[in-house]
Amino acid sequence: MRAVLIPVKDLSCAKLRLAAMLAQRERTALAAAMMEDVFSAVAAARGIDAVFVVSNDEHVLQRARSLKWELICERRQVSERDSVDHASKICARQGFVAMLRLPIDLPLLRAEDVEDIFAAARPAPAIVLVASRDRTGTNALLRTPPQLFRSHFGPDSFRKHLAEAAAHNATACVLRNARIELDVDNEDDLRVLAAHKEVRGATRAWLQRAEMLPAVSREAFAD
Repeated sequence: MRAVLIPVKDLSCAKLRLAAMLAQRERTALAAAMMEDVFSAVAAARGIDAVFVVSNDEHVLQRARSLKWELICERRQVSERDSVDHASKICARQGFVAMLRLPIDLPLLRAEDVEDIFAAARPAPAIVLVASRDRTGTNALLRTPPQLFRSHFGPDSFRKHLAEAAAHNATACVLRNARIELDVDNEDDLRVLAAHKEVRGATRAWLQRAEMLPAVSREAFAD
């Protein structure tokens, strides 16, 4: 069985690296919009047996519940790595043989992108990776089995995951996908997103309200 795991931190303190540009209320709204678009893409993807959402945010959990997804409720959040690794153990105990971790700040994600990652999977032990735009972070990580090795997120995590795969004699497949590579962590990411022709859904609506879309794009959106 194959699962998608989406870890979501408390939205009330989301996107701190955008604090110089946006107030917390705006950052929370942006995170919620991107989450909605990621949820929509995952919900439309074919060939997935279950979706797990791990969070301590009640709004997030309610939205996942409305989609009839599996909830892993946290009392407190230590780090994304701890959340993902704890959830991986739960997935493995339930018989899932492959687990794809996706963050919520991939607003360009589409259902076919999720399907392509699973299509690239190889027999265990194996991983599929999609890096961040700067090729240092890990924006998508599929592990077969889910507990193959401990997670590493943040700077240099892409190299660390490849090293872990080698240490565990796992086949590593690196995919290039421009939509997945664009995560929104800083002001430059947000500006690149606003100028991107494929941005849509709840994130596009947020950009419209924030008046961040280029003039031509705003006119097209209004039509």
